Amino acid sequence: MNKPHHIDRKGLALGIAAYGLWGVLPIYFKAMRAVPSVDIVAHRILWSIPVLALLLTLMKAWSEVRAAVRKRGTMGLLVLTALLIGANWTLYVYAVNSGHILAGSLGYYLNPLANVLLGRIVLKERLSGLQWAAVVLAAGGISALLVGALGQIWISLTLCMTFALYGLLRKIAPVDSVAGLTIETTLLAPLAAAWLAFSAASGEAVLGQSSFDVALLAVSGIATSAPLLLFTGAARRLPYSLLGMLQFIAPTLQFLIAVFLYGEPFTRAHAIAFGSIWAALALYVIAIVHHARASVTVPE
Repeated sequence: MNKPHHIDRKGLALGIAAYGLWGVLPIYFKAMRAVPSVDIVAHRILWSIPVLALLLTLMKAWSEVRAAVRKRGTMGLLVLTALLIGANWTLYVYAVNSGHILAGSLGYYLNPLANVLLGRIVLKERLSGLQWAAVVLAAGGISALLVGALGQIWISLTLCMTFALYGLLRKIAPVDSVAGLTIETTLLAPLAAAWLAFSAASGEAVLGQSSFDVALLAVSGIATSAPLLLFTGAARRLPYSLLGMLQFIAPTLQFLIAVFLYGEPFTRAHAIAFGSIWAALALYVIAIVHHARASVTVPE
């Protein structure tokens, strides 16, 4: 009997949870709109370090950090991923708090297509005819969004490119998700601390304007670390093309929040894109189920 096509259920659950949390993050960031975007990101970095240190201690995984630090190639990859995720965080917070949640969601709608293509080109993952059809259908839907979002397209494209490359490099980096994220945030910490020190010296209220802002900033480490840990865990267990299709969960939630909670305009182009993208996801899931059934043979 041939071994059936297998989808790691834990990886699938991790991916759904990660993208679900990312999908509702605009609500969290909007609550801190009085705090400058770069300050929010600096706090995210610094507050993540104690959270990750506690996790490493509980998991008894500090040896994985030491092992990764000793490998020049691994550290080179993590320097790149740290810069990519730092840029992605900063631009996304800016997009949310400047009233461009739809532009941000478009970037994350584009990202799955980038993931699928990177998985095919770089990782040599094969796509079936149905999977290619899903890519084409999603691309058609996204093209409708591009027509109506040219003014903010730089936000969308930059978010797409930085996170697609981050996910690819984290997939191939030989380091555990918690250890890798700890190293990334530690690499970014000096920049974050320097920025907050500069802001404080300039007379800026780096802890926000109220006790509510302080409380939200204090939990930013958990809000930052939790979905990224879930994502990197999923990235190491799932085909990169499947991970890319799961990402439609996050921008769809962001899209709904932007339109129904914050009143950003819903155009015909958005309606076309929304329907096309979910039809593409349905095609992709059908392709996976078909492949799994075709891989099972009855023993002689």
